[in-house]
Amino acid sequence: MPCHSTTSEDHDLIQIVDSALADATRRSGKWLVCRPGCTQCCIGVFPINQLDARRLRRGLAGLAVRAPQRADRVRERAREAVARLSRDFPGDPVSGVLDEGDDAAERFSDFANDEPCPALDPETGNCELYESRPMTCRVFGPPVRSEDGLGVCELCYQGASGEEIAACEMKPDPDDFESALLKKFEDSTGTRGNTIIAFCLAS
Repeated sequence: MPCHSTTSEDHDLIQIVDSALADATRRSGKWLVCRPGCTQCCIGVFPINQLDARRLRRGLAGLAVRAPQRADRVRERAREAVARLSRDFPGDPVSGVLDEGDDAAERFSDFANDEPCPALDPETGNCELYESRPMTCRVFGPPVRSEDGLGVCELCYQGASGEEIAACEMKPDPDDFESALLKKFEDSTGTRGNTIIAFCLAS
């Protein structure tokens, strides 16, 4: 079935991205200060695609088997977040799918920037679904190029020159494997559009 196929291919995608992260981490050395308990990147919502959403749901299902009380707390935090965010959600608050287009992107830019991720354990500062985290989380920290240039976490690369930062650039998915895999998954399931982590984990 297509869904099983994309699960295997998603595992391959994760290996590609995690390998790129390991290489960027090695080149970055002391400049990359990301550590367990550093939660700045866990505050504020961001869009996730349907591959991310499936991976998170599977991760939560696995956590429910290993540590049901922790999984219940993640779900409860997600439901509380949905209750807070639904009124101003820049999309469909029933399905959790974000609207598309420039106007929607502008509304999203000011949306829930202080909202903690429901997967974040507020007591330990650790991610309860770290192995299943979205691609945005997997590439945050090292220098990654976007249409806005080379972006880095503001806590990292203190004292590094522009050339030194560029030398640590992470190229997480150079062949854009994710886009082809996402299309395949969306075509096989009929589920399309971006969402946010809270809506993904609240159900």
